[in-house]
Amino acid sequence: MKPITLLSLLILLPLSTSLCDHPLRRRSDRDSTLEILHVDSPCSPFRSSTPSWENDILLLESKDRARLAYLTSLVAGRSIVPIASGRQIIQSTNYIVRVKVGTPPQTMFMALDSSNDAAWMPCDGCVGCGGAGGFASGKSSSFKSVGCKASQCAQVPNPTCGGTSCAFNMTYGSSTMSAMLSQDTITLAADAISGYTFGCIQKATGTSLPPQGLLGLGRGPLSLLSQTQSLYQSTFSYCLPSYKSLNFSGSLRLGPVAQPKTIKFTPLLRNPARSSFYYVDLVGIRVGRRVVDIPASALKFDPSTGAGTIFDSGTMFTRLVQPAYNAVRSEVLRRMGNATVSSLGGFDTCYSVPIAVPTITFMFRGMNMSLPQENFIIHSSSTSISCIAMAASPGDGINNVLNVIANMQQQNHRVLFDVPNSRLGVAREFCT
Repeated sequence: MKPITLLSLLILLPLSTSLCDHPLRRRSDRDSTLEILHVDSPCSPFRSSTPSWENDILLLESKDRARLAYLTSLVAGRSIVPIASGRQIIQSTNYIVRVKVGTPPQTMFMALDSSNDAAWMPCDGCVGCGGAGGFASGKSSSFKSVGCKASQCAQVPNPTCGGTSCAFNMTYGSSTMSAMLSQDTITLAADAISGYTFGCIQKATGTSLPPQGLLGLGRGPLSLLSQTQSLYQSTFSYCLPSYKSLNFSGSLRLGPVAQPKTIKFTPLLRNPARSSFYYVDLVGIRVGRRVVDIPASALKFDPSTGAGTIFDSGTMFTRLVQPAYNAVRSEVLRRMGNATVSSLGGFDTCYSVPIAVPTITFMFRGMNMSLPQENFIIHSSSTSISCIAMAASPGDGINNVLNVIANMQQQNHRVLFDVPNSRLGVAREFCT
């Protein structure tokens, strides 16, 4: 098989039906494996225009800051986080999968979010949901509302009962939503799952909600893992496509079948206050061959404060707490000698000459995750600028305790979530 030609970061092809539908260029959903698309893939209905490389990077980085503020608000038990600049929180979910909902099935492109639990989607007649097209519940013969006395009604935030149906209100980033708790058949690849519980959004405010809904991959009672435990045994993996791939597609494998056999694991840690997060034990970071000097307290897992390290599919660029980031950046500066360092938006380690760092390795208990340059350096397509694609966590007392291993660093890796055995595995895989 010939290798796929790589394009510069964020250079996107024109949307083409033949490109997306051609059998040699599109990985069809099959068995229990779904195709993963980036939201800016040529085959995504939500693909945005890209006026310039720098504007794209600044936009993605600002969305990351907003998402990290949202994630750390969940750790702290706060539903809304004030941001010093007054910037609205714009929730950023980067990857989508095709999900068929209802009878007959309607195709929805739902965002993947490993740090959230429940599924929800805009339904027909939703006020404030935008024009992306919602689920026409009235056209599905298998759709039904969940009653107030059902056990699921106690598992959603802020449940209310108007009549006999269960409703709830919640926030997601800067958005608020009002939804009816509902059930219908959803089809994931070849697997039809009847009676799947989700929120059918009736009203929304703000700009944070994914256009056609969200599929939560967390560990809560209404998550995909919990609702399909007998089918998928609380096991899944994903391989996120690189931005440099011509076709921008990866895969989501559900269940223990067809998961990699040769893979190293690190234990999953559980924070009772935020059980949906996939915490791991990061014990060190190596830049090239040198293990940088990071205080143990900067990496320590502490459920009482939410401190520690998580894998997250929705954050674009890895965030490290200040002492850890400072140590990584100092080693990069040392290696670069007298080369002039500059900044771009939230990235403060940029050069106009090649960056002399061959690898960065995240050292977890039981395994290492070694990143080649494509996973931690972003290159301009029109200039000679290159930047280290990591940044420090926000600096206030709540936001500065969480390290987030983000999706650029996960790209072209198979990340396996084995919840029954409480472990997370990573193996290099070219998934594009």
